[in-house]
Amino acid sequence: MIYAISRAEHFSPNSVGKDAAILRCAALRLEESGHDVSVVAEDAVWLPDNGLSGADGYITMGRDERTLAFLAAEEERGAVVMNAPAGVALCCSRRRLTETMAAAGVPVPPEDGPDGWWLKRCSGVAESHDDICFAADRVTMLRKLEEMKHRLKADVMVQAHIPGDLIKFYGVRGTPFFRTYYPGDDGITKFGDERRNGRPAHYAFDLSRLEQIATAAAGAAGTDVYGGDCIVTPGGDIYIIDFNDWPSFSRCCEEAATAIAGAFGRKLATQHK
Repeated sequence: MIYAISRAEHFSPNSVGKDAAILRCAALRLEESGHDVSVVAEDAVWLPDNGLSGADGYITMGRDERTLAFLAAEEERGAVVMNAPAGVALCCSRRRLTETMAAAGVPVPPEDGPDGWWLKRCSGVAESHDDICFAADRVTMLRKLEEMKHRLKADVMVQAHIPGDLIKFYGVRGTPFFRTYYPGDDGITKFGDERRNGRPAHYAFDLSRLEQIATAAAGAAGTDVYGGDCIVTPGGDIYIIDFNDWPSFSRCCEEAATAIAGAFGRKLATQHK
């Protein structure tokens, strides 16, 4: 038995339907390859006797600490879990994730720069527009920093704004699947912050280099199913500005689901030889 665990709605701002679609599609691909799969809501995992223990594996978009604790215990027992709960937990700790990626050689923005700053809540993932904000000058940045800390009662990190093309990337580690999109071209956006970089100029860059960087980020984060945002500067330099465990893949759902199911099936086969 394989359980496909959905994502609680508050972890899917403006993306509930999209997140549900990629999980259902991945579950269907696994069923088509002969596996017995049941899709369950994340809050079902939190029940004391959830009846979900003992499965061969779990494909999961869950992010709640209770979900991750349950999956960590199942992983310890020998179940295959994708994404691994330790990796999801790291992706939900923005400062730790950024430091981990930087230590692995992944290019991330510096804390200071001449073009403004982004202020980002460190705990959890962005659940609303208020969890990330832009400041054009230092006085505004310092004021917003204190306001966010007070309002969120949480750590807030600051990163320099990098002018250039904003590109979204999606991947499944260990497979050939890797896709990139310009949200400024297709108009798909979660909170609208992508507009800060303006319409893309489509600066030349090395796509294979971006894939290498994204794969390194996924390895550092310990996530097999991943996505994120990067900036490509006019000179072709690449900076990872956001990295996520299991995005919605709304631009490439069918392809991503096939890659996810294939990668998970291979892990199952290896685990149960």
